[in-house]
Amino acid sequence: MRKFALVVSDVDGTLVTTDKRLTAAAIAAAARLHAAGIAFSICSSRPPFGQRMLIAPLGLKLPFGGYNGGAIVNPDLSPVEQKLLTPAAAEDAIALLEKHGITSIWVFTGREWLIRDPAGDYVDLEIHTIDTPPSVVASFAGRLGGVSKIVGASKDHDRIAAAVTAGQQALDGRATVLRSQPYYCDITPPGIDKGRLIDLLAARLGLAHEQIAMLGDMGNDVEMFRRAGFAIAMGNATAEVKALAQAVTLSNDDDGFAAAIYRYILAG
Repeated sequence: MRKFALVVSDVDGTLVTTDKRLTAAAIAAAARLHAAGIAFSICSSRPPFGQRMLIAPLGLKLPFGGYNGGAIVNPDLSPVEQKLLTPAAAEDAIALLEKHGITSIWVFTGREWLIRDPAGDYVDLEIHTIDTPPSVVASFAGRLGGVSKIVGASKDHDRIAAAVTAGQQALDGRATVLRSQPYYCDITPPGIDKGRLIDLLAARLGLAHEQIAMLGDMGNDVEMFRRAGFAIAMGNATAEVKALAQAVTLSNDDDGFAAAIYRYILAG
């Protein structure tokens, strides 16, 4: 069994349950990592402020990632690195989502979450997830400076898949378009992926990438899988993610994060 010095975990679909609970088993597993001298961090499609409720329970001391790596912050939420969409790219991203019939569109800028339709698909879930209410606006016009992420949400998962494929072509070089959940199309600045956090922490801690393990479940975790020395897919992960992993654990609703930490990280 190889020796790991750092573990990085995705959040939704990995570290927390489907109903967004951080279980006692997950908290205990993170504490065991710290006790063993193994560093721990997280990276999510959520905004950094939407992860604040995880910082104390997980004992986070290192920078962690939000917006799929578009923002890397310290545990006090002060910025380490941040990338933004250009206003033109943000405008085109919104138009693309609308063209694909996605009307529940969210714009994240600074510490604000802007929406046009409070009854839109998955708005209530996002409020629960990030514990932050949105600001309802009549229009996004004039509000597209300083945008970190745009999300298109839909209960029609095929519609989301089509928007992701079209967006990757139409916004190539101007934005990164990925699926963070089957029902979310995430649009972030170009060249942004979660692997940026792996690189930053490796440099900061003086680690080889082979000393880093990570856990994830969706396509937006793929670059972390490619950069880490050992990748663990959740039981609920997509086929693409499982194919890239060196190990597969239980699902996020069966404490797969904790099971993986004990079996693959601490057992050696």
